[in-house]
Amino acid sequence: IGELIPPGARFPLDMARDADVGSNSVLTYQLTSNPSFSLALRENPGGKKQPELVLERALDREKQSSFELVLMAVDGGDPARSGTVQVRINVTDANDNPPVFSKRIYEARVAENLPVGSLVLQVLATDADAGSNGKVSYSFDNIPDNVAMLFSIDSESGEIRKAGPLDFEENSKYTFDLEARDGGGFTDKCEVLIGITDVNDNPPEITIFAYVAENNAAGALVLRVQARDADAGANGRVSYWLAGGSAGAAGAAPLVSVEARSGALYAQRSLDYEQCREFAVEVRAQDGGSPARSSTATVRVFVLDRNDNAPRVLWPAAGPGEAPGAASAPAPFEVVPRSAEAGYLVAKVVAVDADAGRNAWLSYE
Repeated sequence: IGELIPPGARFPLDMARDADVGSNSVLTYQLTSNPSFSLALRENPGGKKQPELVLERALDREKQSSFELVLMAVDGGDPARSGTVQVRINVTDANDNPPVFSKRIYEARVAENLPVGSLVLQVLATDADAGSNGKVSYSFDNIPDNVAMLFSIDSESGEIRKAGPLDFEENSKYTFDLEARDGGGFTDKCEVLIGITDVNDNPPEITIFAYVAENNAAGALVLRVQARDADAGANGRVSYWLAGGSAGAAGAAPLVSVEARSGALYAQRSLDYEQCREFAVEVRAQDGGSPARSSTATVRVFVLDRNDNAPRVLWPAAGPGEAPGAASAPAPFEVVPRSAEAGYLVAKVVAVDADAGRNAWLSYE
């Protein structure tokens, strides 16, 4: 009997047989007492009584999946004789229960260097139904692609494993939703919080800042890098050189050079703020030991602006000279109506200055 069958439903039972006839044949039926079922007798066209099992109240397979009753047939003889049969009722499942996660929020903490394929955590959802109605499958619920590349989930076991590289410095926490779905389409959701713990996978970085005004002389000292080595002799003798950076474009000479013995950083040419406002170089300090040991520092050089550009008028633009070699171009002019009153806008001068900051502030007179 299906658990969703409504009360009042009737289920015919097999009739008893009695070799006697007349009043000595089957007279009535009796059923062991049970609050969920009762017995009804229906007389068929031949005058025999058909026993029927009547459902008295709704069934719930999750509470009771089967019933054991005894049906007794009694004849009308004297003395009365009876026979019994066992009636076994199995309650069939209906998908009336959704899956339920054991927690609303699952949390885990893993190291950023956890090997790919390692278990992060396992979620669990249960379903009180049976068969396919109670079989639960797991999946991600609308998570970003970048998160889906880092974690995988086993649809049957609910195991979440690492699938891609984690980086604490890039993201220290991930939050996403999971969905559990049973065979009948019912679902439940939970939230997963995964914290990433840091491991020492980055060396310390040293950055030195230097400031130099533009239009400097070639060979001007920019900065002196100093490194100390506690060893003695050649093992403690430090030399310097450029190890890389954005000091120059491809095919162009570097903007700076380093003196190997002193670590002094010199400008190779005059710097122009309007062309290059800042750049970075890596300076490596290496001792004379064998094997040699070295350290690298990043030097960021900021070029300071000087007032080396005059303002340039964009509008009104001066016209071309009257003739080749003319001393000057004619002054621009504007036409003003004769009826113009005081305060009439004649023209607006637009000018720019290639310098920066206060050096580029303009006033007109």
